[in-house]
Amino acid sequence: MPATPDSVILLQNAAGQVSAEPAGYLRLRWGGQPRVFADTCAMFTTAAQALHQRGWSRILVDQTVMQPFTSREQLWISQEWLPKAVQESGYRFGAVIVAANVLTRLATTFVTSTPELPLRYRSFGTEEEALAWLLQQPA
Repeated sequence: MPATPDSVILLQNAAGQVSAEPAGYLRLRWGGQPRVFADTCAMFTTAAQALHQRGWSRILVDQTVMQPFTSREQLWISQEWLPKAVQESGYRFGAVIVAANVLTRLATTFVTSTPELPLRYRSFGTEEEALAWLLQQPA
């Protein structure tokens, strides 16, 4: 399902697209083409800045066609971006629409296994299920 007509596109690059949704959450839609580390970093950095600026806490992550995170991406996300996004930007809830690619799902599991952070992730097979759960979480 495409972003809503009232979505504000914050970033679009080879990795995907980040948009702000009127219902008070961010949407990260990952593309299926190869990407470079800088594009991945730009997606996540844009998301953290947008959460902070808007005072939001929720992200809908569409990974249905995404290629797996590289080892470098996994380490940067889990050790640098994620702790900062939680502590400085208020990130608390992530609804992930899972990829068909099992390697992508495994890489995502690695970066979202964060018991020490006040962050809750749930994985879903469809956008409708993911969005229904995400919208029940505090903005």
